[in-house]
Amino acid sequence: MPRSNRNDNFIDKSFTVMADLIVKLLPVNARSKEAYVYYRDGLSAQNDGDYAEALENYDEALKLEDNPTDRGETLKNMAIIYMSNGEEERAIETYRKSLRENPKQPSCLKNMGLIFEKWGRIAEESGRQDEADYWFDQTTDMWTQAVRLNPGGYLEIENWLKSTSRNKVDVYF
Repeated sequence: MPRSNRNDNFIDKSFTVMADLIVKLLPVNARSKEAYVYYRDGLSAQNDGDYAEALENYDEALKLEDNPTDRGETLKNMAIIYMSNGEEERAIETYRKSLRENPKQPSCLKNMGLIFEKWGRIAEESGRQDEADYWFDQTTDMWTQAVRLNPGGYLEIENWLKSTSRNKVDVYF
């Protein structure tokens, strides 16, 4: 049974009914509508913490969806799941796929930077300063791009860029 048919929460059920109505009224082809249903069910499963079901739904959505913006959003959600499951390399790979579909997703860049920054801290704590510098440079690159796409949206990142003196250009305009 599709997740959309078994939501017990009133708010979830109301959202599902409204979303279904909108999908039925939108002038898009049946394939795109079906992709959206899989995406919506994946998002619902992800919000409930059922990551395996979410990934299955997202995979199905990707098989049907042609729109690069929608594909990018689906891939970004998959990467978030991989990241939260500790599959950081797979998350990075999926974020990159997402950015190839839709390059204007600052949250993908921000999250990739979070992973690189973590790897940099781990290398630094282990005394591997050259490796740490490499990962911090990767962090700087990702976060600079993210701040350029979303100025003022990531204040902690902007502070990190300023406090570490790693930014080479003025990213704040």
